[in-house]
Amino acid sequence: MDAKNNLSPICRLSHPTNPHTLSSRTIEDKPKSVCFVCCRKLFTWRDDFYFCCTTCDVEFHINCYMQPKKLIHPYHLQHPLVFIDKNNKTQTDKCSWCGSNITSFYYRCPICSFCLDISCSSNFPSLTMSDPKSHHHSLSLFPRPLLVPCDACGLINQSDPSYVCFQCSYIVHESCINLPRVIKITRHQHRLSYTPFLSHAIWSCRICHKTVDNKYAQYSCNHEGCSYVAHSKCATHLEVWNEKELEWEPEEPDDSENVAPFKKIGVGLIEHFCHEHHLRLEKYKDHADKTCQACVLPIDSRDFYNCMQCDFSLHEVCANLPRKLDHALHKHSLILDTSQEIYDDVICSVCLRKFSGFWYKCIENDCVCMFSGVYRIDVRCISLPDYFTHKSHKHPLCLPICELRRNKVKCNACEKGGWPSHLHCTTCDFDLCYQCATYPSEVRYKHDEHPLTLCYGETVDAKYWCEICEKELDSTKWFYTCNKCCVTVHLDCMFGFFVRMKPGFTFGYNGLMVRVLGNTSSTRPICDGCEQRCPAHVYYKVYWRRYKLASCSLDCLNQVLKGRIGKQELFP
Repeated sequence: MDAKNNLSPICRLSHPTNPHTLSSRTIEDKPKSVCFVCCRKLFTWRDDFYFCCTTCDVEFHINCYMQPKKLIHPYHLQHPLVFIDKNNKTQTDKCSWCGSNITSFYYRCPICSFCLDISCSSNFPSLTMSDPKSHHHSLSLFPRPLLVPCDACGLINQSDPSYVCFQCSYIVHESCINLPRVIKITRHQHRLSYTPFLSHAIWSCRICHKTVDNKYAQYSCNHEGCSYVAHSKCATHLEVWNEKELEWEPEEPDDSENVAPFKKIGVGLIEHFCHEHHLRLEKYKDHADKTCQACVLPIDSRDFYNCMQCDFSLHEVCANLPRKLDHALHKHSLILDTSQEIYDDVICSVCLRKFSGFWYKCIENDCVCMFSGVYRIDVRCISLPDYFTHKSHKHPLCLPICELRRNKVKCNACEKGGWPSHLHCTTCDFDLCYQCATYPSEVRYKHDEHPLTLCYGETVDAKYWCEICEKELDSTKWFYTCNKCCVTVHLDCMFGFFVRMKPGFTFGYNGLMVRVLGNTSSTRPICDGCEQRCPAHVYYKVYWRRYKLASCSLDCLNQVLKGRIGKQELFP
């Protein structure tokens, strides 16, 4: 299939004014000759079919038809272009379309020195669009890179070919011609409609939070009293939109009753869908030994639901988590999974932490996350809105479209990069990962009568020591502190890798079963990796035959597995 329009590919030997279409052939059709471009056999162990142009009587490999030795390109109809090998040429050329330096193979006009790199030559647009979706007149290809904004998206994109309607002075990128009329994105509860222009007012895109120019087309909400607006490219980005056109589709019915997580059966008494017993709303008194089954954080000063028959507790806010929701972190709808099964991979697709509480997973079976396989988000990450002000920064933070910036972004708090998603300041160059953004601002510490508050770093050069590991603490980094008792604790010592892991949970790791145990005894176990006392409220236990190995973190667990299993000490 040829690019973009899902039409039959075009034979690059034909003239753009009279293009020939290529037909696909299989090995049963017995090719007449070798590939016209590379002069090799048409079938190898990698090929299932090949292309054939019956008009030109030539045949191509599926990867060769776009690069013949000579062609007439829609960008340069005046003269034919000749395929050039950069390695055999000392002259330095720039692509006449995108302006980039040419570093390898390219096409060049021997008459007027017009050049196209391989990327630009691969795009073979039609000369006319007779019935475009975005305009009521036919459009003509403008065979020059346009440095003016597209009327559909308001952006300047030199590499994207443009079409024009001279009758209306209308200019549109090829990629914007077939923008959908009606869409639904998970960042807004209503459908959005394509709008050629907006009323005269100051608008802000609710996705990138930059100013919207009302002279160009955008997506907006038509519901009365709703002022949601988004740039065309933001609303239809692959990370935001599910690629479904809803112009003629009926509105989905309201299913708020079906997504309710519990039924009220009395005053302060509920029946939650995830638990077989009734839960009662209680006030916090002193429940340091209780853990919320959803977010895996201790039951603290907030109201919570407690099981009347067993040791099962939920924060009030966690009990109200809907069974199904739309969230800006993912382009598909998410459903709440409360199962307590054993998983080989229990990584949150957003913060990359291992966790064992409730999570939201994508309703699409074929949706795969490159970081964690199955797309799942723990409830702490899902609780953060896509636009809010964090206590660590003075400006609002938003969830950006981070596909192109992902590998370049470093969290300003932990100074680590490569996060699947992050929060970005709308005013300055400040980024915050979801690991840091979801640290609770206040926690309980069993050796302090006061709650510890999260300090976001100090500018003074002071020396502090961690109450748990008794090592020096960097005061410029985030840490927990009690100003009344002068207690300071490292973030990793307070939570470490266990911030989402609850005692009793078992998961598979490198072929072994690992169990999470509570670290509540008077004598803390010694880690077999770092040979130090396990500081956190839980630790890992690896069981293998007669061996029982303790580990205080995943790094130490890896060290244990590489050391002992690598030496085959765990095997007979």
